[in-house]
Amino acid sequence: MMNSPPGHAGVSHRRTVTSPPAPGGEPSPPAEPTPPPARRDDGTPYTPKGSGLAPIRRVLTLSLAGTVLLSAALLAGSLWLLGFPGVVIEKGGLPLARLLDLVKLTLGVVAGVGGMIALVVAYRRQKLAEAAHDLAEIGENRAQLAEQRAHRAEQREATKLHNDRFGAAAGQLFHDSPAVRLAGVHAMAGLADDAPTRELRQTCIDVLCAYLRMPYSPQPPNGAPESDRLASAALREVRHTIIRLIGAHLRDGASASWQGYDFDFTGVVFDGGDFSGAVFPSGTVSFKGAVFSGAIVSFKGAVFTGAMVLFGDAIFSGGGVSFADTVFSGGMVLFGGAEFSAGTVLFAYAVFSGGMVRFTKAAFSGGSVVFNRAEFSGGEVSFAKAEFSHGIVHFNGAMFSGGAVRFNGEMFSGSAVRFNSADFSGGVMDFASAVFSRGIVHFNDPATWSEPPSGLPFPPPEGLSLPPGWVPSAPKASAED
Repeated sequence: MMNSPPGHAGVSHRRTVTSPPAPGGEPSPPAEPTPPPARRDDGTPYTPKGSGLAPIRRVLTLSLAGTVLLSAALLAGSLWLLGFPGVVIEKGGLPLARLLDLVKLTLGVVAGVGGMIALVVAYRRQKLAEAAHDLAEIGENRAQLAEQRAHRAEQREATKLHNDRFGAAAGQLFHDSPAVRLAGVHAMAGLADDAPTRELRQTCIDVLCAYLRMPYSPQPPNGAPESDRLASAALREVRHTIIRLIGAHLRDGASASWQGYDFDFTGVVFDGGDFSGAVFPSGTVSFKGAVFSGAIVSFKGAVFTGAMVLFGDAIFSGGGVSFADTVFSGGMVLFGGAEFSAGTVLFAYAVFSGGMVRFTKAAFSGGSVVFNRAEFSGGEVSFAKAEFSHGIVHFNGAMFSGGAVRFNGEMFSGSAVRFNSADFSGGVMDFASAVFSRGIVHFNDPATWSEPPSGLPFPPPEGLSLPPGWVPSAPKASAED
């Protein structure tokens, strides 16, 4: 007889099965345990551990014995209450009535025993079902926890890799060599596409915007050496690449969309750029104090559906900015305090169907702003307290069919504002408190005049040209006049 090892006598051992080593040399995790069978080898039902129930054979035996003992006790108690009457056995066998009573008693005992067994079986079935449900919930919770731990581990690994790549891309982006900077721009954009979280993607976008906010002069001073002109051209290429990549990621169909993120272009000098077809559904996009000069910046066909887009105090001093075919259907686009001093800003064929567009206190001091064929069907467009001192503002052929266009407190002091062939068929156009001191405001030959503007001064001042035969209604006199 072999002795058990010291310290382990009488102890049963469970062997843990380990998978063969992985290619890297480390053993794989232990294999998952095999779930227990529904029945034992001898055919008896298996009782899950933790259910608190004894084996079924023992329970049925005890239940049957308990039923018999209880029946005997009830019988003895009944005889005791009756004083243990004598039993007389008649000759010739038992009477039929007593035989039937005996049969009834036997059947009653059998029924009672059967009912007790059925009750025990039903009770055990319920307990087993509850135990199985609890075990299933425990297993599901453990699986969820394991999945969460795996996800967190994967997230940590992805974040670590992202941070490593981020440091390398940022180093390239601010390198002295323009070629390395270009590589850094593409690396940072690719890193934003692969970012594992929204916050990390926003960080990459912030870095690209920060590069654009760095001091920049579109043209080197006159007489600058050739090396300075080449360096300026290289820097311009890097900046335009950033703008091009941002615009591409804001269009529908981009492989990795940046729509709905925040973009801070505060004070950026734009000497060109393409945001055509960009979609701004949410987030904040700031062009506050930006300078648009020297080349065309296109927002043609852009869609503003819910974002807060700020052009406050922006300067449009040359070149051209196109909002042609742009849709303003939601959110807020604010040009408050912007200065239009040169160049051309196009809103031709733009659609203002919702949201709010404000040119509050904007200064139109030169160049031209064109709203030709624009459609104002909803939302609100406000030029409140703006000043038209020079330049040209065209609303020729524009359609005013809904929403509100307000020129409250406007100062028309030198510009030419034309509404020729415009369609005034609905909505509200309000000139209340507008001041016509110089310049020209033309409403000649409207296409439709069924809902004319309100708030025009009476009598019409010089420079205000209205459709032939129509004058604004005189203000109603009060009862005290």
